[in-house]
Amino acid sequence: MNYHNPVLLKESIDALSIKANGVYVDVTFGGGGHSREILNRLDANGKLFAFDQDPDAQGNLIDDERFVLIPENFRYISRFLRFHRIKKVDGVLADLGVSSHQFDEAERGFSIRFDGDLDMRMNQKSKISAKEIINNYSEEKLAEILFLYGELRNSRNIAKTIIDKREEKKIETSFQLKEILQKYLPKAKEHKILAQIFQAIRIEVNQELNVLKEFLEQMPNLLLPDGRLSVISYHSLEDRLVKRFISTGMFSGELEKDVFGNTDEPMQKVGKLIVPDLKEIKLNNRARSAKLRIATLKKQRIK
Repeated sequence: MNYHNPVLLKESIDALSIKANGVYVDVTFGGGGHSREILNRLDANGKLFAFDQDPDAQGNLIDDERFVLIPENFRYISRFLRFHRIKKVDGVLADLGVSSHQFDEAERGFSIRFDGDLDMRMNQKSKISAKEIINNYSEEKLAEILFLYGELRNSRNIAKTIIDKREEKKIETSFQLKEILQKYLPKAKEHKILAQIFQAIRIEVNQELNVLKEFLEQMPNLLLPDGRLSVISYHSLEDRLVKRFISTGMFSGELEKDVFGNTDEPMQKVGKLIVPDLKEIKLNNRARSAKLRIATLKKQRIK
């Protein structure tokens, strides 16, 4: 697909263990590749809801009476499903991160390969863009997001350089930011470090980790007893949250145990971590960092 090449397509849909007459949700519709595969496995009584806050995704609308596209952020999954009178579902798929289309559109500002406006908004109606963050955040706040979301050890130095340069001239484009930070980009690691910087800013713009947490917290109440959650992540910050929530139902702290030593986590993993094979990575380089985790609700203990 030109818009977005779906990663781990067969594996992520197989993970849902689809019932032909079930109700499923694709919370990251994008080019519709995963959604189409789900629809292929549903019969006339099945239903698929999809979420995508990016107006560009509307151009990929699937003409199928079993399909509903909800143009909203998936952090509101339960609220909008209730609007459609859906309280429980058989499975939820999330293919996190930025679509190929968003990376390839220079004016969206996601890519380090093209010069474009510092935007990075997945929802183009949002008020906060990368330009606002780069030009208005305090040095302390900039350093914090570069450290937390970009995992950059020299985040304070990078933040100070941005502050100093923006006082001379407003920073408005991707290449302008790249030029300003050139001294932190040794040739051997230029791509990697720049990608970390852009990732940090993008996560802050779109509140991606907060969105993921809110989404995951809704799964125990949204999934049917044998329902499945299938999540593809692309960087360690996302994957850690997904892995920890599946294991403990929490994002920090330790599980409490009852007097018998039992814990009360709501979900359990299904199978092992799945990553793309070499063939898929060769066909689609963006698949190289993908990790698929699968979960279901924890079976109630026999009293």
